[in-house]
Amino acid sequence: MRRFLIIVSVGIMLACQVTASVARAQSARGDSARPEILIVAGDIPSDRREAMLASARSFYQFWNTGDETLLRKAISDDFIDHTLPPGRGQGPAGPAAASKAFLRAVPDLKVVVAQQILAGDRVVSHLRFTGHFTGQFNGRTGAGQPIDFVATDIVAVRGGRITDNWHLEDNLTFLQQIGVVPRQ
Repeated sequence: MRRFLIIVSVGIMLACQVTASVARAQSARGDSARPEILIVAGDIPSDRREAMLASARSFYQFWNTGDETLLRKAISDDFIDHTLPPGRGQGPAGPAAASKAFLRAVPDLKVVVAQQILAGDRVVSHLRFTGHFTGQFNGRTGAGQPIDFVATDIVAVRGGRITDNWHLEDNLTFLQQIGVVPRQ
């Protein structure tokens, strides 16, 4: 477990060094769900590695589109969100509701996977969210403000589907960008 945590910690430090050019290059290629940088820790058989990446790819494409078919393909029926925000339901209903709310606020949302680390049954993804706040969020109407913030996910993949998620989003930056919180 200590080795796993060290690998993940080093990977997260590397992920934090991603520049905007990586995400722009991916966006230009049109494949935001394939990482620019992929690190595989340990000896993960290729079929298992591909199944892990396919689940993650479907999950992040779901965030781009809101297509619940992709969500059902990516996560298990027993999906557990270990960093569940207040008011959000567990299971597949949680990400489905979150996606609808976020796409209502940022209809042109683009989620780019900048880096991924595979270790054991985990996929760690460094993500970049971009778009424009032209919709509604918590009673506030957007005026086209640009949105650009990062997040990190750690998902467990078992049987080719995501069973668990631990995530951290830069919500402060998002709230500053939409004008809810003043910029410092």
